[in-house]
Amino acid sequence: MSRLEGKVAFITGIGRGQGRSHAVRLAEEGADIIGVDICRDFDSAPYPMSSKEDLAETVRQVEALGRRVVARVADVRDAVGLRSAVEEGVDQLGRLDFAVANAGISTAQFRMTTLEEDIQAWNDVIDVNLTGVWNTAQAAIPYILAGGRGGSIILIGSTAGLRGAGAGPYTAAKHGVVGIMRGLANELAEDNIRVNVVHPTAVNTMMAVNPGMQAFLASQVANGIHSRNAMPVELLEPADISATVAFLCSDESRYITGTNVPVDAGFVNRVD
Repeated sequence: MSRLEGKVAFITGIGRGQGRSHAVRLAEEGADIIGVDICRDFDSAPYPMSSKEDLAETVRQVEALGRRVVARVADVRDAVGLRSAVEEGVDQLGRLDFAVANAGISTAQFRMTTLEEDIQAWNDVIDVNLTGVWNTAQAAIPYILAGGRGGSIILIGSTAGLRGAGAGPYTAAKHGVVGIMRGLANELAEDNIRVNVVHPTAVNTMMAVNPGMQAFLASQVANGIHSRNAMPVELLEPADISATVAFLCSDESRYITGTNVPVDAGFVNRVD
């Protein structure tokens, strides 16, 4: 596969999970990678974030494919630091064609134990999953524009961004991501820069497979809320999402912009 030969992609949250999968898949398609990950935990999240060792493993896997990679520890909430990481990557790799705003967290609870914890959970999720997506796009856009070749910006949403769900801040943030996409798609269309949101159902990563999330889902079922895919699969694999990301980077999607793309095994369409 070489649909992306000679291109460069900027991806957030590449330490493991979907982010690593996106980096490896785009590298398999011929792209070089600029990537960041925060590599530290959040008190409000019931599972550990990726580590510096995880980030190094992603670098190893990309380089094993013969592609170049510039990976840095950076926080998507820090617009200045994020811009610096992208600038360093472009200086080394020579261009930027794609951005994948993948970094995200989930508190996996509708309401925390105390008011202070509830406020912290809201702030963390909104800051990472919404403001962080905006920061990612804003860090990448000047460099994609400078290339004059068009490009693609892919925001990783969620089925929670298309339907009402529990976990208030997560659902609110993912709906906000759709708004970011719609505005940027119109703003950047004349420069042939496409902007779309990919909305996965539950994916087999630490965010979905941890005790806190399992307890939250059990509480939802107890309240009569059943989160089920229409197709007979409980969890998708990160590679299932990465395949759509690769397509949206490729010229095969050159006229697809301003769209919500569910990769959800029929979750959103299901009525019960």
